[in-house]
Amino acid sequence: MKIYTKTGDKGTTALFGGTRVPKDHIRIESYGTLDELNSYIGLIRDQEIDSDHKSILIEIQDRLFTIGAILATPQEKEVLKNGKLRLENLGIIDSDIELLENEIDKMEESLKPMTHFILPGGHPTVSHCHIARCICRRAERLAVHLSHNEHVPEITISYLNRLSDYLFVLARKLSSDLKAEEVKWIPRK
Repeated sequence: MKIYTKTGDKGTTALFGGTRVPKDHIRIESYGTLDELNSYIGLIRDQEIDSDHKSILIEIQDRLFTIGAILATPQEKEVLKNGKLRLENLGIIDSDIELLENEIDKMEESLKPMTHFILPGGHPTVSHCHIARCICRRAERLAVHLSHNEHVPEITISYLNRLSDYLFVLARKLSSDLKAEEVKWIPRK
């Protein structure tokens, strides 16, 4: 399979099912942002962090590919001509969200309760988590925007919402593990 096809040279790309859309279509923005997020999560996974965190991050990356496939498939192309689902055995399920919630709860058990807003930073690994969190929020906003005009399963938006929470708590946990300073945000008086 060649990496270049030249089919996008005029500014369009194909969705699953063959429909061609402009490369700046909200659907492309949505799953392109998931790809960006997935790459950043790979960068976090490449840091010197606990192997349990790495394994959860791999699981998350797999789910993000799944959501990308969902967003790349227009509703009218979800069922193949033979009646089978195009994305058979792919989807986000409640246990995917529960995994994130359980991980958040587990990490928070070892953290001091938050009493103030914190500024992103303190260690490069922590900063990568905060950048991924921001990209995740953007991916969520784009998926919501897409859902105004196209079918987007509600659970995918819920997953992205919970994932941004997970990334925030992971940043706090890694700050603690790496003994990085959490800097309080202090509003001007």
